[in-house]
Amino acid sequence: MSTKYLVTAGAGFIGSHITDRLLSEGHQVTILDNFSTGQERNIAHNVGNENLTIIEGSVLDKKLLREVIPQVDRIFHLAAAVGVFNIVSDPIGSMKTNLIGSSNMFEAALEHNKPILVTSSSEIYGKNTSDSLDEDSDRIIGAHQKIRWSYSDSKAIIEAIAVTLFEKHGLETHIVRIFNAVGPRQRGNFGMVIPRFVEAALEGRNIEIYGTGLQTRCFSHVLDVVDGITKVERCSGAIGRPVNVGVAQEMSIVELARRVIELNDSKSEIVFKDYASAYDRGFEDMERRVPNNTLLRSLTGWAPQRNIDQIILDVSEHIKRLKA
Repeated sequence: MSTKYLVTAGAGFIGSHITDRLLSEGHQVTILDNFSTGQERNIAHNVGNENLTIIEGSVLDKKLLREVIPQVDRIFHLAAAVGVFNIVSDPIGSMKTNLIGSSNMFEAALEHNKPILVTSSSEIYGKNTSDSLDEDSDRIIGAHQKIRWSYSDSKAIIEAIAVTLFEKHGLETHIVRIFNAVGPRQRGNFGMVIPRFVEAALEGRNIEIYGTGLQTRCFSHVLDVVDGITKVERCSGAIGRPVNVGVAQEMSIVELARRVIELNDSKSEIVFKDYASAYDRGFEDMERRVPNNTLLRSLTGWAPQRNIDQIILDVSEHIKRLKA
């Protein structure tokens, strides 16, 4: 049965892949995107599909939302400021998009009783370096004047609103906490480490690592993430609660750089730079963040299909195609 979906930021990295998934299943999709970070080329292959409608606009436009949301059945809300570079360079604009934009979406969804899934982030856990972060793990956040943590705070508020709308008003809400989704269509200019490393490797430039390189991350292929997100959105047991979507394949940043060089047969060299050379003074990073995806698996049967090598190779092939 065909469903009418609204995907905010549907021309973005994850949003365009969700759009692909929904269209492949025969659903009707309306994309709402202001194309500030989303790109037309991400959805160009779907232009002409009778099931796709593209609206250029913002979640900050309440009048537009009042027109669009009554026409759909369900909502994937992904529109948000993303990327550490983006957050640090424009914290006020980022907070405005994340908080006011999401508030507008929630208000319209509640008014018209439309189920809504919102994307949160592993940033919610802050500096918690536990071996396996589950949905009830504590948030450990740095000092409030450290701009980096404003993103985490905004996501915490959005999650709280989603939970409250379900518990107090009965609105069907879903929350996914995404851990480092990576893959084709992701851009490196917002600080995303794998596309940045791959671009440098393909061009034979130095790969720049900020800090010691011993900090670790867990990377998930965007197609595995999209599979997890769509499964959560359709799971009654996931209503009104956050669910981690990520793969616990932990790797240090310096190991990642070496693997990127090896898989791309690159002559690039690794150089280390301090955080001050890339971010404002006082920038604070986290050393480790490992997801526990037990809840996602138990609720939906989800299992990842791709490892870090596949992520790197898919990103490399995508960048090569763009440069061809």
